[in-house]
Amino acid sequence: MIAALPMGEARVPERVVALAEQVEAQSAARLRDLDAIARTTRMLALNALVEAARAGEVGRGFAVVAEEVKQIAEQAASISAGLSEELAPTVGALQELGSRLVGQVRGQRLADLALSAVELVDRNLYERTCDVRWWATDAAVVAAAEEGDPAGRSAAEAVRRLAVILRNYTVYLDLWVTDRQGRVVATAAPRRWPHVIGSDVSGAAWFRDALATADGDAYAVEDVSRSAALDATVATYATAVRRGGETDGEVVGTLGVFFDWGPQTRAILDGLRLADDERARTRSLLLDSEGRVIAASDGVGVLTERIALRTDGAASGSYDEGGTTIGFARTPGYETYEGLGWYGALVRSSSSG
Repeated sequence: MIAALPMGEARVPERVVALAEQVEAQSAARLRDLDAIARTTRMLALNALVEAARAGEVGRGFAVVAEEVKQIAEQAASISAGLSEELAPTVGALQELGSRLVGQVRGQRLADLALSAVELVDRNLYERTCDVRWWATDAAVVAAAEEGDPAGRSAAEAVRRLAVILRNYTVYLDLWVTDRQGRVVATAAPRRWPHVIGSDVSGAAWFRDALATADGDAYAVEDVSRSAALDATVATYATAVRRGGETDGEVVGTLGVFFDWGPQTRAILDGLRLADDERARTRSLLLDSEGRVIAASDGVGVLTERIALRTDGAASGSYDEGGTTIGFARTPGYETYEGLGWYGALVRSSSSG
């Protein structure tokens, strides 16, 4: 994981721009002072020449001095003009460089934070893949799937066992055991969702994919979606339940676990290291491989909005678009979890207005 720059370091280019502006203001003020002195000196020299002319022969020597003073004033004015012409492009280049650095550092910071967000999500979901494969070997789960009777003794024991798991793994909404035909025979929270027991999930993608897993080390994942049965947005992980809990045992059913997507991802996005002024202007997002918003710090557009990132084939980066800076990073996966091609993205407006 690439560590994001500390906020102090991230503001160094902004300090460069501020210093360039300060140099420009100070040099402009000093040049104005020099111009004012040159004009005053020139005026005094002209007055002296007039008085010398009035004095006639007596004032001739004074006229020579006045002419020298006039020439010095003109030289001072010329030097002032030259300095202004020489300093202007230098200060302008310094300001341009500082502004470019500001943009680069801001963009890189957003990309680093985007990577941090998607990495944290993938680490979390990697644990879900481990959970579902482990719990599918639990004796109570295997027995309930084999018996296939929601009213049977094995199902009651599985409900008890799943309830214990759910109490200790609060990132889940529910856990379901099905028989081989797709009928739900046990859940972790039957009182909360009584309609789930006995329901038919044979048409669900996660169920079909779980049945098709090659062995007990494999799992199925269904992209983030809205579950009508649980009235919530979930990420679903599933695997086959095999006879005897053996890795290569006969498939007797499935286990599906439903990750409570909304609050878990909101906590990750809210936990990104943003200063208060940054947070007010920044929208933190998770996008699926098609650019669909699957999580948003402002809660807007989840599962409905699509954002076309301009990645140009890069795994991470940033760009400016319509007064905003967008930083993005594609999931690198975690351990044996390759991820689903998701992106983290942060969209920051140039002002809070």
